[in-house]
Amino acid sequence: MAQPRQLVLASGSAYRKALLERLGLPFEVFSPDVDEKPLAAESPAETALRLAALKAKAAPHRDALIIGSDQVASCNGRRYGKPGNHENAARQLRELSGKTAQFDTAIALLDAGTGQLQTRVVPCRVTFRKLDEQRIRKYLEVEKPYDCAGAATSEGLGIALISRIETDDPTSLIGLPLIALTEMLERAGLPVP
Repeated sequence: MAQPRQLVLASGSAYRKALLERLGLPFEVFSPDVDEKPLAAESPAETALRLAALKAKAAPHRDALIIGSDQVASCNGRRYGKPGNHENAARQLRELSGKTAQFDTAIALLDAGTGQLQTRVVPCRVTFRKLDEQRIRKYLEVEKPYDCAGAATSEGLGIALISRIETDDPTSLIGLPLIALTEMLERAGLPVP
């Protein structure tokens, strides 16, 4: 039976694409061009929520259900974006060593046909182990997480850097909270088997 609505993931993230594939629904990918700089006085959660909605609204699909998502990492008042290279990633991990960081992952589901927008922020607190230079170097050589907020991953070797994860949805740390998304899709008339 054909899916009743077109589903679009407004993200160029391979991590989000792999997560959405878990739901077994056919979907298209659109990579939005959105300025991800935070606004003045905007909290990390507010930034993530605004950007998730902007990404969903940037997709040019007329009658689709469009998913936007964004994640902002922070610790002790400092934001941690995508490091982009080895040196920045190593610096971020040194700073996060032994500390607890907050990863605010926002999800937006836009019904392009009606204009209805559902949004939610799913927080995740990650406590990092004490990280020595050898562990940081080995992790970065294996995972190369230069496109991940705070250089943090939990899917592979990155789990060895973490002593605790606190969240209502473990997929939020990877970048697409599937529990929240499943609820949103069902409200929008697209049940997940």
